[in-house]
Amino acid sequence: MGKKPRIVIIGAGMAGLTAANKLYTCASSKDLFELCVVEGGARIGGRINTSEFCGDRIEMGATWIHGIGGSPIYKISQEIHSLESQQPWEHMDGFSAETKKVAEGGFELNPSVFDPVSTLFNSLLNFAQHKLDQPSTCEKFDYYNLAVKALKICKNNSRLGEVSVGSFLRQGLKSFWDCVKDQEELKGYGTWSRKLLEEAIFAMHEDTQRADTSAGDLFTLDFNAESEYQMFPDEEITIAKGYMSIIEHLASVLPPGLIQLGRKVSTIEWQSEGNKSIQMENGHPLRPVKLHFCDGSAMLADHVIVTVSLGVLKAGIHQDSGTFKFTPPLPSFKTEAISRLGYGVVNKLFLQVSPSNEYDVIKGSSSFPFLHMAFHRSDSELRNEKIPWWMRRTASMCPIYKKSNVLRSWFVGKEALELESLTDEEIIDGVSTTISSFLPQPHKKEDSNSRKLCNGNHVENTEVKFTKVLRTKWGNDPLFLGSYSYVAVGSSGEDLDTIAKPLPENICSSCESTGFVPPLQILFAGEATHRTHYSTTHGAYFSGLREANRLLQHYHCEEI
Repeated sequence: MGKKPRIVIIGAGMAGLTAANKLYTCASSKDLFELCVVEGGARIGGRINTSEFCGDRIEMGATWIHGIGGSPIYKISQEIHSLESQQPWEHMDGFSAETKKVAEGGFELNPSVFDPVSTLFNSLLNFAQHKLDQPSTCEKFDYYNLAVKALKICKNNSRLGEVSVGSFLRQGLKSFWDCVKDQEELKGYGTWSRKLLEEAIFAMHEDTQRADTSAGDLFTLDFNAESEYQMFPDEEITIAKGYMSIIEHLASVLPPGLIQLGRKVSTIEWQSEGNKSIQMENGHPLRPVKLHFCDGSAMLADHVIVTVSLGVLKAGIHQDSGTFKFTPPLPSFKTEAISRLGYGVVNKLFLQVSPSNEYDVIKGSSSFPFLHMAFHRSDSELRNEKIPWWMRRTASMCPIYKKSNVLRSWFVGKEALELESLTDEEIIDGVSTTISSFLPQPHKKEDSNSRKLCNGNHVENTEVKFTKVLRTKWGNDPLFLGSYSYVAVGSSGEDLDTIAKPLPENICSSCESTGFVPPLQILFAGEATHRTHYSTTHGAYFSGLREANRLLQHYHCEEI
């Protein structure tokens, strides 16, 4: 008999550890495989990284269980009792309904202004996701037919028939304005016009969607793919003991030494279909895959499960990138799919509010509000020019739970990358300037039409002071080069399936019998390889199970 097959998993994140857990628990009693997990970083978890900030538990990466109904992550959390904790944690009270919605200049948004635009945006998004049915005739406003009209216009304006979520949403807003031309004048909003205010509210929702999808520009997000993406039902929650408790549970069954940290792969050398022979050793085929590490060492393997991020794959297909690469290069059907799919940067910013602040910015409240911000979107004299550009597409600044003195905000795309380059002092100054334009001094009475209120240049305002800063830096981290994937205009769900296909692609029975081009040399897992659950931890989990089961079936293991 030849050697036991050696399976090497690259990456100790959710996908990699799920695959390792499955392979080890199913095959260890039969001693079927040599199993190894190599991780380039100094920790396990990948894009999951639970941390602490000012005494509270926070998530630097994955944060939510997106729907508890049927979620494997929720099931594991229940089994290991991770849903309760004595230590406060991020979003321990879920999504707060007690939000303060404010327009630049300190104008609190009345529901009569805010709610219609929010309903419009949510209706358009539900239509794109095939969740909006044709309304009955008693509906006050026909959002369904408005969305149909907007989509038709977008398709007519597209030369290739490709429609982005961004163009559809904006056309929906234009169609909405066409239907409500005769709007009453606004009162109490200074020089804000109704149209500008509605656009600012709509853009606030767009920025939230940017963070949800990682698409820095919604005009790059494919419309058709929205209907394929699946969510689990029921509420969305965070994990009290942290997302790392799931990772630690998956890794706990693996024996010491099976996970090797600080082992960054530089090259994966494999046997493609074009090879006519494979090296032999003692009468047996030599392991067909050779991993080269950045420290100069190497390792042979029969099968390699690659779980690196789509960002690393994108960098790796450029052979002159000097980073992770394949030799021979990946076939064109793989590289084209990798190139077409979208992959964005999402960063979180945490700030500690100084205990010396007086929390009287809301009547009857004793803490910083769950603040949602509507910014001026066009270059005009109405804007507060002191607010930095990287803050202007930040939809919210909120305590991580009620009455916490730790605030959190999301940054996407170029704003997220800018955040990584700023000093703590620059961040504090920029956030403080922004907050002062949205939370004016409540004890000072101003004329509602005063320019002092609409351009943020207050003589007296509520100064919120910050003492500590913590931000994530996923964009420039060479192990990730971003946050999570999305289906970009020009790509489709088929590209996600294509990345998931193992290599080499075509294996004939005669090749296997003669030792030529062994099958399943390189397998792919990770959130960007799951067609309906991409961008999520459960998508990564499912992909890890998929590739583990693929190998178990290949070796006719009964327990799958």
